[in-house]
Amino acid sequence: MSKLTKCIFVSIMVALLALPAFASGSGEAASASGGQSAVEEIIQQAEGMSMEELAKKAIEESNGKTFYGVGNSSRGNTALPLFIAYLQTIDPSYTLNYEWQQPKNNKIFDQLTADSLKKTGTFAMTLIQDGNQIESKMVRTGILDTFIPKEWAEANGTTAAEYEGYLPLQTLNKVFMYNNTGSKSYDNVWDFVAPGEHGLFMDIDSEIVGKNFLYMLTADRYSAELKEAFDALPDSEKAVFQPTIDLVASDAADLGLGDNGKYALAWIKLWVESYNAQTDDGPICNTLVSASATDQFGLLVYSKLRSVEESATVSKKNVDIAAYNDGYQGFGGYGYCHYLFVTDNSPLPWTACAFIAYMVNTADGFSAWGKDIGGYSSNPVVAAETEEIYHHKTGGMAEDGVTVLFPALNDHGGDWWLADDRLVIEDPSYCASVSFTVGSWIEMLSKYTPQ
Repeated sequence: MSKLTKCIFVSIMVALLALPAFASGSGEAASASGGQSAVEEIIQQAEGMSMEELAKKAIEESNGKTFYGVGNSSRGNTALPLFIAYLQTIDPSYTLNYEWQQPKNNKIFDQLTADSLKKTGTFAMTLIQDGNQIESKMVRTGILDTFIPKEWAEANGTTAAEYEGYLPLQTLNKVFMYNNTGSKSYDNVWDFVAPGEHGLFMDIDSEIVGKNFLYMLTADRYSAELKEAFDALPDSEKAVFQPTIDLVASDAADLGLGDNGKYALAWIKLWVESYNAQTDDGPICNTLVSASATDQFGLLVYSKLRSVEESATVSKKNVDIAAYNDGYQGFGGYGYCHYLFVTDNSPLPWTACAFIAYMVNTADGFSAWGKDIGGYSSNPVVAAETEEIYHHKTGGMAEDGVTVLFPALNDHGGDWWLADDRLVIEDPSYCASVSFTVGSWIEMLSKYTPQ
């Protein structure tokens, strides 16, 4: 057994021994005994209902009451009044008070876990990210239940019974973008880990979806993409990366990765040991759009560009999206989902199901998110309607009747980004399966600290 294997084995055993014994509310107890909780029974009925049928159930259940939701996105607070307005088209006398919370610093998992200990919880539903922790902490423990709306399943060519996985509201992307005021450009994903490069990136201990991105690189499809991008490099550049690839080859074998796993580990090692750790994507964006940020690049949420205010020294014209460059090789960023769940002890399960269906089945319901670049509805019908309403692929925006072009804002759309592995897409099950092994290996890498 190699030193690496021993280290990972110990890490796994320590982590397993440290897993808490979860206290169970009524729903979890039912799930543990092999039966359905009361909320799961409602979800099973709801999955066979139309949007209007769900709306009527919601009106009957929650008229005059208060609805509590919790999510990683604050925009649930924008979607809820639109949902109420929709219900009022069916029953004008309907009223609903609401409160939407957005916990900071990844506390949403602790908050949902604490609420799950009640017989009847406070939160009716959640919009949540980080597939790894959702899988291990929320679904396996019976805290959250998946609801698949009938129309959403049909739009995706399946049924609720046949669909496997969680319900995504949207896929968001974080993309490589760089300041273009200098002469530097990037045409291969390996360029971002070349000597002397220090990309601006939210630290993987600050935002776990970034760590999930690195986990996903070890999956066969993405490690093969890294191999293909490597093969496209000139021999002189291959020679720069080859020693690192050779160095991690035995680690890839110890970790049980596929034939191209060493390319994934090499890229991960070079990235973790070089990126300039930041606390948030907002400051990264503000840096890159400055005229003084010549030759800097970052990996950040695409939609952050929308909030940039133009000035003499700051402009969205100062950045390019690497993946839009002709001949670009490899992935252009990564994608992760906002998932929708009903809490297993939901106080208003019918209303939760109706709200979820409204968000994934209507352009109005998705509008709180759809107005931005970099977020793509999981419903192809809604995605097409949203593209027509908000994006138009103009590459600019209207100011005082004059079209001002910003090429970086020319979002090529979900169909483009989600095709041909242009994004590394988070798979909750895969992330959970390698979080101890690959995760322990990543933890042993030294992280770059900017001077």
